[in-house]
Amino acid sequence: MAAATAVVTPSGLEDGVSRSRGEGAGEVVVERGPGAAYHMFVVMEDLVEKLKLLHYEEELLRKNNLKPPSRHYFALPTNPGEQFYMFCTLAAWLINKAGRPFEQPQEYDDPNATISNILSELRSFGRTADFPPSKLKSGFGEHICYVLDCLAEEALKYIGFTWKRPTYPVEELEEETVPEDDAELTLNKVDEEFVEEETDNEENFIDLNVLKAQTYHLDMNESAKQEDILESTTDAAEWSLEVERVLPQLKVTIRTDNKDWRIHVDQMHQHKSGIESALKETKGFLDKLHNEISRTLEKIGSREKYINNQLEHLVQEYRAAQAQLSEARERYQQGNGGVTERTRLLSEVTEELEKVKQEMEEKGSSMTDGAPLVKIKQSLTKLKQETVQMDIRIGVVEHTLLQSKLKEKSNMTRDMHATVIPESAVGSY
Repeated sequence: MAAATAVVTPSGLEDGVSRSRGEGAGEVVVERGPGAAYHMFVVMEDLVEKLKLLHYEEELLRKNNLKPPSRHYFALPTNPGEQFYMFCTLAAWLINKAGRPFEQPQEYDDPNATISNILSELRSFGRTADFPPSKLKSGFGEHICYVLDCLAEEALKYIGFTWKRPTYPVEELEEETVPEDDAELTLNKVDEEFVEEETDNEENFIDLNVLKAQTYHLDMNESAKQEDILESTTDAAEWSLEVERVLPQLKVTIRTDNKDWRIHVDQMHQHKSGIESALKETKGFLDKLHNEISRTLEKIGSREKYINNQLEHLVQEYRAAQAQLSEARERYQQGNGGVTERTRLLSEVTEELEKVKQEMEEKGSSMTDGAPLVKIKQSLTKLKQETVQMDIRIGVVEHTLLQSKLKEKSNMTRDMHATVIPESAVGSY
């Protein structure tokens, strides 16, 4: 019998009962029995049967081209990614079958959002989900089987399916003849049983008809030769060997029918007597254990009160220290905020300083570098050459212009002389 451990909480309450998963931390959770690890296999088998009742093979698997899951698909880890996608697909289909609109999840959807939506729909049905959502990311386990089983039950309720009592086939019972006295074993009954047993094992048993014939002949011989048996001539050793040889063949067994109600009644009486005898012993142990636990709890309660009274001043000091700590933390946060602001200003000033240093380095490198001076000299030389060429071109142009002016002037004088002479000649005449 598993004993629960009692825990004293700070409020002075004893806690020695088992807690369901999902309750507050600090409470004792009594370990489940060894068969609880295999409970999800049973739930998974029930889930497969419920899915078959919902016709999931025609409505879901064939439409989405999916393989039917095995009877222990979500109970054992095989492929977490594939199992999680199958879980989301089945959950969405069951929610839709239960009359709630739910979008079919895709392969690249956020798994956290999908799990949150499925759990919210599960809670809307009035089901509890007192476990972290991360338990469903693995794609297998008891939480996966629990969620799908609850959704399948809700879908069956929505379509109006109800479980009915099972109908067992009627078995034809053979008529049994109860003898007047069960302790009396008649020869005919022994013959019938031996005939039945001969078909199973002929070597271990002898035929009773032959035995009766041999007995009849022996009786006749005994009545005819009563004087001969008065003096035995049989050796005792040979007689013992013969008895050992035929003893296995003389064994008579009566088969018991397990369907007989008398056997069941006898078994019930035996179990009842065993339970009563065990209850007497167990009740004493349980009463003793109850008394010990009660005394222990009383001791713990009194000790706790004593400790609380003795440590009351320390508790007050602790509360005062907690208040000082909270004040110090507030001051630290305020100071930390000022340090953060000044650190930001320092980083800005440092960046500006780096920029100024970079500009100074660029200007210094440009001042000490002789390449620009060489380029200037080359440019001046080139300008001088171009100036000389321009002066030559200007001289040539001036010379050409002067020649054209002189030529034009000579032409004008010539024309003037040509016009003046004829006028004089006309005047003389």
